[in-house]
Amino acid sequence: MIDFMVISTRSNKRGTIEIYPKFIIKKSSDLMIRGGDFYAIWIEERSLWSTDEQDALQLIDRELDKYADENRQRFNSDIKILHMWDAESGMIDSWHKYCQKQMRDNFHTLDDKLIFSNTETNKKDYASKKLNYPLEAGDLSAYEKLMSTLYSEEERMKIEWAIGSIVSGESKKLQKFMVLYGAAGTGKSTILNIIQQLFEGYYSVFDAKALGSSSNSFALEAFKTNPLVAIQHDGDLSRIEDNTRLNSLVSHELMTVNEKFKSTYSNRFNCFLFMGTNKPVKITDAKSGLIRRLIDVSPSGNKLNPSEYKTIVKQVDFELGAIAYHCKEVYLEDPGKYDDYIPIAMLGASNDFYNFIIDSYHVFKKENGTTLKAAWEMYKTYCEEAKVGYPASKRVFKEELKNYFRDFQERFNLNDGTRVRSYYVGFRTEKFEEEAPTNVPQKEEVLNPMEFQECSLSIFDKTCGEYPAQYASDNGTPLKKWDKVQSKLSDLDPTQLHYVKVPENHIVIDFDIPDESGNKSLSLNVKEASKWPPTYAELSKSGQGVHLHYIYTGDPASLSRVYDDHIEIKVFTGKSSLRRKLSKCNDLPIAKISSGLPLKGDNKMVNFEAIKSEKGLRTLIKRNLNKEIHPGTKPSIDFIYKILEDAYKTDLKYDVTDMRNSILAFAAKSTHQADYCIKLVNKMKFKSDDPSVAVKSENSDLVFYDIEVFPNLFLVNWKIAGVGKPVIRMINPSPSEVEELMRFRLVGFNCRRYDNHILYARLMGYTNEQLYNLSQKIINGSPNCFFGEAYNVSYTDVYDFASAGNKKSLKKLEIEMGNLSRKTLQKKGFSESEIQIIKTGTHHQELGLPWDQPVPEELWVKVAEYCDNDVIATEAAFVYLKADWTARQILAELAEMTVNDTTNSLTTRIIFGKNRNPQNEFHYRDLSKPVDSIDQESLDFLKEACPKMMEEPHYGWQNSGKDEVLFDTSSILPYFPGYEFDHGKSTYRGEVVGEGGFAQGVPGMYVNVALLDVSSMHPHSAIAEVLFGPKFTRAFREIVEGRVSIKHEAWDTVNTMLNGKLTPYIQRVIDGDMTSKDLANALKTAINSVYGLTSASFMNPFRDPRNVDNIVAKRGALFMIDLKNEVLNRGFQVAHIKTDSIKIPDATPEIIQFVMDFGERYGYTFEHEATYDRMTLVNDAVYIAKYKNAEDCQELYGYVPGDNKKKGGSWTATGTQFQIPYVFKKLFSRESITFEDMCETKSVSSSLYLDLNEGLPDVSKSEKEFSKAESDYKKGLISDTTFESICQKLNPEIAEGHNYRFVGKVGQFCPMKGGYGAGLLMREKDGKYYAATGSKGYRWMESEMVKELGKEDGIDRSYYDKLVDEAVKTISQYGDFEWFVSDDSYIEELGANDADVDCIGDAMNKPEN
Repeated sequence: MIDFMVISTRSNKRGTIEIYPKFIIKKSSDLMIRGGDFYAIWIEERSLWSTDEQDALQLIDRELDKYADENRQRFNSDIKILHMWDAESGMIDSWHKYCQKQMRDNFHTLDDKLIFSNTETNKKDYASKKLNYPLEAGDLSAYEKLMSTLYSEEERMKIEWAIGSIVSGESKKLQKFMVLYGAAGTGKSTILNIIQQLFEGYYSVFDAKALGSSSNSFALEAFKTNPLVAIQHDGDLSRIEDNTRLNSLVSHELMTVNEKFKSTYSNRFNCFLFMGTNKPVKITDAKSGLIRRLIDVSPSGNKLNPSEYKTIVKQVDFELGAIAYHCKEVYLEDPGKYDDYIPIAMLGASNDFYNFIIDSYHVFKKENGTTLKAAWEMYKTYCEEAKVGYPASKRVFKEELKNYFRDFQERFNLNDGTRVRSYYVGFRTEKFEEEAPTNVPQKEEVLNPMEFQECSLSIFDKTCGEYPAQYASDNGTPLKKWDKVQSKLSDLDPTQLHYVKVPENHIVIDFDIPDESGNKSLSLNVKEASKWPPTYAELSKSGQGVHLHYIYTGDPASLSRVYDDHIEIKVFTGKSSLRRKLSKCNDLPIAKISSGLPLKGDNKMVNFEAIKSEKGLRTLIKRNLNKEIHPGTKPSIDFIYKILEDAYKTDLKYDVTDMRNSILAFAAKSTHQADYCIKLVNKMKFKSDDPSVAVKSENSDLVFYDIEVFPNLFLVNWKIAGVGKPVIRMINPSPSEVEELMRFRLVGFNCRRYDNHILYARLMGYTNEQLYNLSQKIINGSPNCFFGEAYNVSYTDVYDFASAGNKKSLKKLEIEMGNLSRKTLQKKGFSESEIQIIKTGTHHQELGLPWDQPVPEELWVKVAEYCDNDVIATEAAFVYLKADWTARQILAELAEMTVNDTTNSLTTRIIFGKNRNPQNEFHYRDLSKPVDSIDQESLDFLKEACPKMMEEPHYGWQNSGKDEVLFDTSSILPYFPGYEFDHGKSTYRGEVVGEGGFAQGVPGMYVNVALLDVSSMHPHSAIAEVLFGPKFTRAFREIVEGRVSIKHEAWDTVNTMLNGKLTPYIQRVIDGDMTSKDLANALKTAINSVYGLTSASFMNPFRDPRNVDNIVAKRGALFMIDLKNEVLNRGFQVAHIKTDSIKIPDATPEIIQFVMDFGERYGYTFEHEATYDRMTLVNDAVYIAKYKNAEDCQELYGYVPGDNKKKGGSWTATGTQFQIPYVFKKLFSRESITFEDMCETKSVSSSLYLDLNEGLPDVSKSEKEFSKAESDYKKGLISDTTFESICQKLNPEIAEGHNYRFVGKVGQFCPMKGGYGAGLLMREKDGKYYAATGSKGYRWMESEMVKELGKEDGIDRSYYDKLVDEAVKTISQYGDFEWFVSDDSYIEELGANDADVDCIGDAMNKPEN
């Protein structure tokens, strides 16, 4: 019984006996708690600790089951076991309460020493894992061959000494690190790979360059798991800026660790560093701590031939235990061997001063001393001849030279009595004398173990003579059952077919490799068997196969039966026995083997019917890749080909394209059939013709969900829709739990492109680590990382159905929703329950943990709380965007598809139906050329759709100097002679034309400005060009015109559109189930989607490969240029053109009518959208204007433009400067300023921090000093030692002046006065902090915090007053500001109601100097 619980019973209301665990509050020796949560549990049968909480739960359940079985007879009524796995039992909640609230921390750090497979462990070893090999002496032939080739005895000794120090547990006390220095291809990575194999699970990788950088404050993150070994294959310490951190790490000193998004903490690291490099380590001076700590290893330059190399490396896998044992012996023979080691080769490769000493070695040695003056002259000569880039100053030279002599005296008497100044005495020759290599006895050459000889009695027969054995029957099977066998192997003739009952740890590797004709090949089998560790071997019964016999030191039951194609591991457990017939054998003893053999993997099956879903298909493919169905590669590839062919021929919708590379790699590994397998893979159909279709029960609950993925944590949080429903947390859920969740109608945010695929991968049995890797692939945009069927995991995706203006991050939506008052939401038509959901989902919170690092288990609850917020915010966004959701539902019904299908796919289906190649009917033309003919169907369509455009022929215009000349050439359609498109740039009539539309503004102050807007310009461009061919363009036109008809509720017209598909919605509008606006919005969404697809860079049904110049937007832009010129020619100004609109100051009814008529000639319909009483235009994107009163418009035009009906006398702003609420209200609308008006949303691509440094010391002086020192150091003006001391002095001072608090990528803030606890708003980049854009000079506080703490009176309004002043200044450049914001009318004769002002036209349209 585990010591932290007892088993209790109780009777429920129905009389059923409930058996449940009762947890004991006491210090436990079986359970460890760390950070207020579960850390590890002792698993007795493994003799190991486990940090997997699932193991703890299973152990508890096992105890409950055991108790129930043992005591079932005692109870007279039914029994119910309250298992931990049963969420409804409530036991999991009791467990979490026990671990998180009732127990105190009680733990010991795990895995701080190596545990080998043959090491007996108990609780006090605090081990959660073992190496997969035993520590024991054994054969080292392959390792010996490899090492003796790649390294000299002396260099090899260094490597083995270092490895031995780790194996013995002494490396924690050593202050050494090792650098394997040599050119590419000399064996560095080979040795480092062996080191990784030796210490699998106990090593991490690190970045040497980051360790040597003075600016990377997160360099120690790689060591936070406190590994015993740290490795980098291709490091670079050739440009060390600061060796302080590296020295401290190697010395195992207590260091301050700075992890991203976490508070700093102190730790002492135990690791031994290995680095491979082809660049020398930079050693700046002879005092450098690196000299004392660095052991450099250089290769011999010798290499094995490629085939021999592969064989040797493969054999090394079997020798790991012997290698570790041998290296330990090497270390223990002389633990202090490298205490005084000096890396002479590395010094020479990186230190110019050292090379000068070498150059002058014989002079200094002969004299055993020198004067500073003489040495300085020698140094200057050396630097000149050696072309030293940055010679040391005489001051630095004087100090550095002291390191190479035993004494320095300011005054010294020479032997001849001469007295000299600055004399160095006693040259230290030992710094340059390498240790003589010791003589190592040569090992005898091992004979080829694969030399077979005829024999009648083998070593096997002698060794295993006492084992039970029996002859085979005539049909080749054992004669008797083994419990009745009395005979022994020594009683039999081994040359006859017989069976031997060998011990379970006696295994046989069976080689049955065929040749190209399919017959077993003795030569191929011998060749392959020769790559294995030498042992007793004999030929198989056929005489063509090879059997290698080994004694396996591990658990034989854990071995996989398949090693490779035609290579099988025979394990004789239970009643199985060895079948043999002796013919030829070698004379080697049976060797032990402890590593290098494959172990059984978990047989993870997903509980869906195979081949009836993409998931089942994937499962079968995966099982074949694991060789669980067929042992060989070729039959596995054949099987995969077969099931894909079957799937393709059925109606199964699938896409397993992401698995192609894995299958191809698997095929290429076939020993003898690689070409065949690869060809077959290239024929495989990895996806169906039609995509998968979602099938969801409309009766199941609507559930909002979100996930978080870390290397060690997979979290799924979800809640059922509705006010007050709790969020359910699933921590590391199993595939079956995920399967249950997927039966709901799941709604996520951007889930189609992320969450769905992670959830689906878990369903497929992916581990946490595999999920994390998949997550990184998706985030980084890697190809083939999506599952076809996973898109349909969700019912719908909020981000996907959001309209263009609402497509923003969840955090920005939270801020937007939070800024809206309840009253505003009520005006928008939201109910009280909807408002409650929206307001609940506006709590903005960032996690503040690095996504690429494991999460300490004590922080799992914090991560879950963060995920809760995203789930609640997703539901809020779903409700807030209900108009977009309604539009999606309507489009899905029109397309006869699902609400989870994208807007693009829905629109495609509505217009093109199931036509997969509509581009065959598309029209495209050169807009600069006239059109002299057109097919009759298109002509008929255009006469109906654009009658005014088709009334008369069209003539283009040519700009020749100052005059515009009418072209003589006529065209059926409008054309634009002189238009050119060249390498992405368009020009027409002397203007550069934007690729997305034409925009142009003349800054100034204007009055009586008519705003004329083309109704749906891009859609009508497509219609006027019959872009999709007459059939499909007609369908598109019905959507465009249908939207207008719906807005005007012209139901008779709507009834005839889209083959009557809109008719059912008319009745729903009449019945009040939806509004005409809802229906119109749905069609608007589809219309916008079409333009986006015609101009998209990715392939889609609307994209015409010929359409390189975006003809839809280009046609409208060219038209606007023609229109501008026509308006100017008629004596009017054009103040502003923006894609589909034109603003004409002092516009008369006549020019307005002209514009409308001119538009119709091109197929466009203009609407007089508004008239501005006054307008100040700053540029083509920024202006402020006041609508003219409706009465004045009526008097001027005889009608009132649309916007003037509701907005007459009010102001409108376009562009940020005047749209800022504080500015707009203060200067123009004169509304009261609210708290929300003083909140600023800031976003960055990296991370935002608040530096809460108010009250902390001013460290700006120290920062400037550090910045200068850093700059000087990079320029080579100061040495490592100097810079190191500066860093040690200034860094602690600078740290005292800052208190950085992580905010996230997005946040909403208020500028604050001093004394309110606000901070500087900073953005982080590469470990350094910079002021966020627009925040400099002010302190900031998150607006949510300002409101919660009641600090509104601390908002610094000077920030906004400055913006107001800048707005006034901008407007004043173009005219009289006071008149502009007044209600005074414009009087042309006097100007702005001021007789002292000159002509208003000049004053208003010319900026002041």
